[in-house]
Amino acid sequence: MPKKKSAAKKYADGTTYRANGKTYKRVSAPGTKRGDAFCARTNNASYKTAKGRARRKAWGCSGSKSRKK
Repeated sequence: MPKKKSAAKKYADGTTYRANGKTYKRVSAPGTKRGDAFCARTNNASYKTAKGRARRKAWGCSGSKSRKK
């Protein structure tokens, strides 16, 4: 059985999605208005999972604000 990846490694670079036959990657941009919106939206109990914590860390979330690393 293969070794499991940690959530931080698995989700830190973002997830991918397909649209119009192309694959796109969701990447984080800490310290931007988009980052602030993400942090505010995810500052609740539903993002306390391993994936949610990894994504919030990648966005540089501190409460409901995004900070550059």
